Amino acid sequence: MPEFRLTQISDTHLGRRFPGLIANFQAISEHIAGNRPDLVINTGDVAFDGPTGRDDVVFAKDLHDALPVACRYLPGNHDIGDNPTAVGPAPKPPVTEAHRRQFCDLIGEDHWAFEAAGWRFIGLNSLVMNSGLAFEAEQFDWLSQEISRTKGRPVALFLHKPLFLNLPDDPETPETAIRYVPQPARARLIEMLGTIDLRLIASGHVHQRRDFTYCHTRHVWAPSAGFVINDQRQDRIAIKEVGLVEYRFRPDSFEVRHVRAAGQVDVDIEELLAQMGGEH
Repeated sequence: MPEFRLTQISDTHLGRRFPGLIANFQAISEHIAGNRPDLVINTGDVAFDGPTGRDDVVFAKDLHDALPVACRYLPGNHDIGDNPTAVGPAPKPPVTEAHRRQFCDLIGEDHWAFEAAGWRFIGLNSLVMNSGLAFEAEQFDWLSQEISRTKGRPVALFLHKPLFLNLPDDPETPETAIRYVPQPARARLIEMLGTIDLRLIASGHVHQRRDFTYCHTRHVWAPSAGFVINDQRQDRIAIKEVGLVEYRFRPDSFEVRHVRAAGQVDVDIEELLAQMGGEH
């Protein structure tokens, strides 16, 4: 395969009771149908509330199944619960094995690897990191095996949470620790990834579109496909808009295109909170 075309969507947050999020997903679906990439990857928060709303997960998967191309998925905190941090409050809800299993049973694999266009693609479940769950150790063992299979090929890594804000050793703060892969799991992951030709880390979670390079690795934060978080609720790091990201991979090179599908609307989180009423 001389070229591999991949579309990344993230933070779709789908649930039957949120027409604005459904409309934005439909706009993205039409864009994907017209563009026909080789693969779509949803980097997490597929459903609005997976831990307490199984129907959200089923509904989200049904909408993805209607896409005309194959999909892979990675879980977000709204799918399986959040990971604990060393400095922040306890996550609500915390990640559990039961929620992880529900994701795997209803959505698909929560970690995976494959090859295309001379590249090795790896997807990780970032929510189990620092959790102490048995699967955390299992995934690190699996990653070690996958790293041994890269054999010098360029690697693209996909996960829900960005590794860090600007630098690998950025200090964690109580307010922002939940945005990134938490320590000490982050340090272990970075050490493991240091042995491979890691060209791309693609994530979501923050609901801001960002694209920067650290050393020789490009970090792409996909925006939410569904909604934005206003500046009163979240500090502005990059671009706050809904959209998606398109990639073209060729042997030893890749291109990134930041896209907003026709018809997408910047739904504000306040609209969703109003629709939730007493739920939040």
